[in-house]
Amino acid sequence: MKVKPYERITFKRIIKSKSTEQFSGVPYVMTLLNCLLSAWYGLPFVSKNNILVSTINGTGAVIESVYVLIFIIYAPKKEKARIMALFAFVLTVFSAVALISLFALHGNGRKLLCGLAATIFSIIMYASPLSIMRLVIKTKSVEFMPFFLSLFVFLCGTSWFIYGLLGRDAFITVPNGFGCGLGTMQLILYFIYRDNKGLSSPEMKKQPPGNGTVELGAEKQGNGKVPQDEQV
Repeated sequence: MKVKPYERITFKRIIKSKSTEQFSGVPYVMTLLNCLLSAWYGLPFVSKNNILVSTINGTGAVIESVYVLIFIIYAPKKEKARIMALFAFVLTVFSAVALISLFALHGNGRKLLCGLAATIFSIIMYASPLSIMRLVIKTKSVEFMPFFLSLFVFLCGTSWFIYGLLGRDAFITVPNGFGCGLGTMQLILYFIYRDNKGLSSPEMKKQPPGNGTVELGAEKQGNGKVPQDEQV
C-alpha cells in the first residue's frame, strides 16, 4: 500500500543517464503487485468501508506501472528480460486472485482470499530492506540506506498500521505493523552509522560498477541479494 516519494529521484537519474546503472527493477514490480492486490481488496464488493485503500493503491499502481515501464526501456537486455518476466508473473498472480475472488468466492471467503494475498505480498515488500540493513551492519555505512528511505518506510507503515487498528482490519494492521517495526529498525541503524556514508568493506570497494545492485531488496546479479538505490 505504498508509493515511495524518494523513488522519483532514482528515476530522474535513470532518465538523465539513460541507464539503469546498478539499480534493480525488482522492488518496483513487487510494489506494483502489492498496490494492485491492495486496491482490489479495498473495493466495496470485497471489503466494506475501505475505499480509501483502493483509491490510494490504485493511484500507486498507476505510478509504479510508469516506473516499471521506464526501467524496462533503459535496462540492459538481460535485466530487461528478467523484469519483463517478473512483470508477467505479477499480472498472472493479480489476475488469478481477481478472477477467483470474483467468480468462485463470495462474502467472507472473497475477503479472506484477497486479504491474505495483499498481506503476504505487503510483508514481502516490507521485508526487502532486510538485505540492505545487513549490508549497513557489515560495512558500517549508510551509503545505500538514505535517511528519507528509512523515514518513509516508518511513516508509511505507521500510518497504515493506525488506519488498520481504527478500522479493526487485521489484513491492514498486521503487515503494516511489521513495516512500522522494520522502519524503526532502519532509523536506529541510520543514526548509529550516520557519520559514515562511504563503504568500509574492501570487498565492496573492489566490486566493479554494474556487478551488483544498490536497490531496495534487489538481487546482486549472479551472487545473492544486495539492495536498494542510493537516493538523496
